[in-house]
Amino acid sequence: MDYLERLRRLCVDDELPGDADEPGSSILDPRAYHLVRLAALVAMAAAEPSIRSEVDDAIGVGVRPDEIVDVLSAVTTVAGRPRVVSAAPRIASALGEDLDLLANL
Repeated sequence: MDYLERLRRLCVDDELPGDADEPGSSILDPRAYHLVRLAALVAMAAAEPSIRSEVDDAIGVGVRPDEIVDVLSAVTTVAGRPRVVSAAPRIASALGEDLDLLANL
């Protein structure tokens, strides 16, 4: 279905569940798909398990850790600095980084 039909269906809440729930069901490439989802999770202050899962999926399709950190920078003016500051340690943990965030202060 074309984008206008999908948009029309979304406007009237007629999108079938799961229609765009998998990277293969979207015209976005898998890397962009997971970066967009990660940005949304940061914006909504999602819990660590959700962020961890999305980071794992993103890494699994070839997204680099520096690109994941760039998502934080990209959403700061939209989601707000407090949301980004809150998400940063969760993303660090999901990336397997054991950061002593206060060590250099």
